[in-house]
Amino acid sequence: MDTVFIRKMEQKDIAEVLKIYKEGIETGMATFQTEVPSEYMWDEGHHATLRFVAVLDKIVVGWIAISPVSTRAVYSGVGEVSVYISNDCKGKGIASKLFEILIEKSEKAGFWTLQSSIFAINASSIRLHKKMGFRIVGTREKIAQLHEKWHDTVIMEKRSTIK
Repeated sequence: MDTVFIRKMEQKDIAEVLKIYKEGIETGMATFQTEVPSEYMWDEGHHATLRFVAVLDKIVVGWIAISPVSTRAVYSGVGEVSVYISNDCKGKGIASKLFEILIEKSEKAGFWTLQSSIFAINASSIRLHKKMGFRIVGTREKIAQLHEKWHDTVIMEKRSTIK
């Protein structure tokens, strides 16, 4: 495999980011969303600078970003992580590389907790998060429905090592 380059996401990347997000939606175990948001809505829902893409042969093949968990100031250092890899590039260590840069940059930006809510059936994502230092906080049983089927989610978090 050629070298994967991780860089800050740029506005020009958003179409490819949304294409990869659509692939995640189609798995039925990555998000409760059923439609790809507009570029504007995606942009508004994610931290302005803590968003990165993985590039292989000049093509965006993965992304990671943080969303705020609350508008309350006391939670300003807590971010919800989203990470998506294109179907063609899964299992190649790209998500780990994205996580490494996100963890480093989020801590420097003052984040003390990163969290993820993962479908309980998404074993590979749970393994990835554990590998990156996340721990399971708990399970939310039948938290929401997707296509008329109830799903549990596993809540995972990683506390900063410098806060």
